[in-house]
Amino acid sequence: MAVLVTGAAGFIGMHLCQRLMARGEAVIGIDNLNDYYSVQLKKDRLATLENDLFSFEKVDFSDHLALEKALSDKDFDRIVHLGAQAGVRYSLTHPRAYIEANVMGHLNLMEVARDRQTAHMVYASSSSVYGGNESFPFRVEDRVDQPVSLYAATKKSDELMSETYAHLYRLPMTGLRFFTVYGPWGRPDMAMWIFTKAILAGKPIPVFNHGKMQRDFTYVDDIVSGVVAVLDSPPADDGEIKAGGSTKPHALYNIGNNRSEELSHMIDVLEDAIGKKAERDLQPMQPGDVPATAADISAIQNELGFEPSTPIDIGIPKFVDWYRGYHGNRSG
Repeated sequence: MAVLVTGAAGFIGMHLCQRLMARGEAVIGIDNLNDYYSVQLKKDRLATLENDLFSFEKVDFSDHLALEKALSDKDFDRIVHLGAQAGVRYSLTHPRAYIEANVMGHLNLMEVARDRQTAHMVYASSSSVYGGNESFPFRVEDRVDQPVSLYAATKKSDELMSETYAHLYRLPMTGLRFFTVYGPWGRPDMAMWIFTKAILAGKPIPVFNHGKMQRDFTYVDDIVSGVVAVLDSPPADDGEIKAGGSTKPHALYNIGNNRSEELSHMIDVLEDAIGKKAERDLQPMQPGDVPATAADISAIQNELGFEPSTPIDIGIPKFVDWYRGYHGNRSG
């Protein structure tokens, strides 16, 4: 039976589809190919997935009628729901896009799971749910009810709705709080891409909070290893307390590199990989952003054996090599 992957043309989605097919899994991918960032990049990702094990439907999952029609003749027993409207800063100017994709879209996928009685629905949450949390590193047991962006609020809403469906319909659900994912085929709105593009072009890079930022940069291959481990381990409906505190078949895990890096150090490593110094334009903190993130991954380590293995001094050069290759015949 196949796995349904939403956001299949996205950064993590593409890598996950490749990993699933590499172990012989059939994958049904869906994506609406919106223009939040380069549609061509999304199409190029999809081109890497051409395989007898892969089928694709272009559909907007926030439209439940279109979603149901697109999936009506498809057979699958698990769902990995990675599709979403991403980005903290974009939510300041386009709030409705987040409610439609991240709240209505999540509800629609849960209804698909309920109707199909899927064996497991894994979904993407975000480290952004921790907001202004002052405990460090962030633990899945921490309270997360003070979001500082609408994006974070929608991801917290997804977790709450999932808890409800796990309670009402006993659907096995697992939410994954991703921490600053980077790597080949990454997103153009992420710092790694923005900085690389600017440094190569000899332009200044915007360094927010005057560089006093920390992020748990996580290489995409490590993230995918965590997603697959979670997919293979649906939470049991046994009344026991799961990671995140639920007694329903609903778990929450942090997935990060387990090492928070100073933004200035990340830029140093990026400069070395590119072979060129950056012109750093120091700016104040942006609305909706947080100064530091760090993942306590003890739950997923202890329960599923997840161990990230790619430090930034290995992962960043891999991204830069891919970026240069990808943009060899393109403008960046």
